[in-house]
Amino acid sequence: MIQTIAVIGAGTMGHAIAGCFALYGYHVSIYESFEEVRSTCKEKIRKQYEFLQEEGLMEPAKAEQSLANIETYDDLESAVKEADYIIEAIPERLDLKQQLFESLIKHAPADAIIASNTSSIGFSDLTANMAEKDKARTMVCHWYNPAHLIPLVELSFFGNMPESRYQEVEDLYRSIEKRPAKVKKDIPGLLANRIQQGIAREVFSLMAMGAADPKDIDTALKYGPAFRYATTGQLEVTDFGGLDIWCTVGDNLLAVMDRSAEASPLLRQKVMEGKLGFKTGEGFFTYPEEEKQELQNQFHKRLIRQLKASKNYD
Repeated sequence: MIQTIAVIGAGTMGHAIAGCFALYGYHVSIYESFEEVRSTCKEKIRKQYEFLQEEGLMEPAKAEQSLANIETYDDLESAVKEADYIIEAIPERLDLKQQLFESLIKHAPADAIIASNTSSIGFSDLTANMAEKDKARTMVCHWYNPAHLIPLVELSFFGNMPESRYQEVEDLYRSIEKRPAKVKKDIPGLLANRIQQGIAREVFSLMAMGAADPKDIDTALKYGPAFRYATTGQLEVTDFGGLDIWCTVGDNLLAVMDRSAEASPLLRQKVMEGKLGFKTGEGFFTYPEEEKQELQNQFHKRLIRQLKASKNYD
């Protein structure tokens, strides 16, 4: 049974992942090599807990109890030496992750499960230099951002790991109220990112052709397909709509829809102009500096409402 967690990297995803496990009573060790990031990560987790308290998802007393479950380390060996489950959330560079996994195999307990939060690096590439016995305890466990609010976690089951070990990890995630999706094929982007990119490609295409203003395109998505997707998956939507109808509409529309094999030129132009969205104050919409915190809070509150509703889907 998994009881002790180690998180490698305390950046955007790492500290939130650690906070999730700690909230449910797991002892969590965080390894972070950069002192500035390491010294502030628990305060970032505290602020996430405070937000959950404000939204009625967490009792005030639980914040200090949960934070007490977290220890930070500047030494990798010390952070992982007693871990049952280790997940890395370091930058998306293959060489860095391969080096890290080599160190984890050396320093972690022999039966510890070692996972990567990667969303873009293939598992076969990540484990290319590993012995088969080490591959058997290695997997991808991909969280969605913001990790403390999005229930989805994609878990790899690519034939390298016994099903009993995989089940340990799935049970772990269910114990912290995540919704695991079992991925059976080692493909770029796993499941959710591929689905999301399919939608994004057509949205950017509609923008480029001037079909509508950004607000109206988002309105069409939010109050049309995404309204259903909030509670219903695509395959279920197809069944309820009728497979014959979907087949006909597919024949009529797919031939005239965007089939680009690279990012939208419109998106690339925005990037070249330094208009990167919320973090720079402008993307497809504008985000005045004095309004940023409130805008982010409103975004997270929408996710909170959806999170509360999602508890009733089963």
